[in-house]
Amino acid sequence: MYIVMNRFQVAEGREGEFEEIWRTRDSYLKEVDGFREFNLLRGEGGDFISHTIWESKSAFEGWVGSDAFHKAHSRASETPPDIFAGPAKVSMYDVLMTQTK
Repeated sequence: MYIVMNRFQVAEGREGEFEEIWRTRDSYLKEVDGFREFNLLRGEGGDFISHTIWESKSAFEGWVGSDAFHKAHSRASETPPDIFAGPAKVSMYDVLMTQTK
């Protein structure tokens, strides 16, 4: 399993707008082999994380090179740049251990 997280710092007062952008966007993730799960996480102080779970690193890399990825990100330039308080930060992890109930 492979997890990719993209951390966004959203400008104060713009959190609702940011959430709406994510709620209304077409992600096309379900079209991609190896995709398992997506979560949008909200922390305190404008901290948001997009969290995806993939069957493998190669599945994620397949997504990045896919038409679905390019369709999903084609409207990124429409997001007002001043909605962010700083640059996004991507983190990628191989899952070593999982526990579930």
